[in-house]
Amino acid sequence: MNITAGMVKELREKTGAGMMDCKKALTDANGNMEKAVEVLREKGLAAVAKKAGRVAAEGLVESYIHGGRIGVLVEVNSETDFVAKNQEFRDFVKDIAMQIAASNPTYVKKEEVPAESIEKEKEILRKQALNEGKPEKIVDKMVEGRIEKYYKEVCLLEQPFVKNPDITINDLLTEKIAKIGENLSIRRFVRFEVGEGIEKKEENFAEEVAKQIGQQ
Repeated sequence: MNITAGMVKELREKTGAGMMDCKKALTDANGNMEKAVEVLREKGLAAVAKKAGRVAAEGLVESYIHGGRIGVLVEVNSETDFVAKNQEFRDFVKDIAMQIAASNPTYVKKEEVPAESIEKEKEILRKQALNEGKPEKIVDKMVEGRIEKYYKEVCLLEQPFVKNPDITINDLLTEKIAKIGENLSIRRFVRFEVGEGIEKKEENFAEEVAKQIGQQ
């Protein structure tokens, strides 16, 4: 049976599980929604949505320095100090710091992007589409598609994971919540790059970091 994006979205809304997990569950259940929910529950992934409302105020601040050229500080929260000391949690936080170094996001999630920034980006994309000679009636649909691509560039949770581009950081976070059994939250980060903001010869350090991390 053909598993559609709409089916995946519906299952994700019902369970809170990651996109790839939902797609696999639907495939395993031959498109049967109720059976797919059972598959996710058996894996513990359907419980993630319930955990999402719980307060996560403990956690860890992790640093990552790449070659003395790029530095990252990130705060990832857990519900308890016990989990914050767990090695799997610590490895996850380290992966997030490396992701930020490699992919250079601006925000953690879509909701943090200012409305005026979205409108400005839509206006630019709309003009680009019209300049490409696209019919007016399909321009708005094209703009929405390109805005999703924009989110993947600027929002950490929407980005493909550099160690496994088949999943997003949000999918990875969902998997860790299910496995560790507590609500986890990527709260904030800061990223520094040598010479940032100074006019100089163009050097793509982020691309270099992504390449090296992907090979690990």
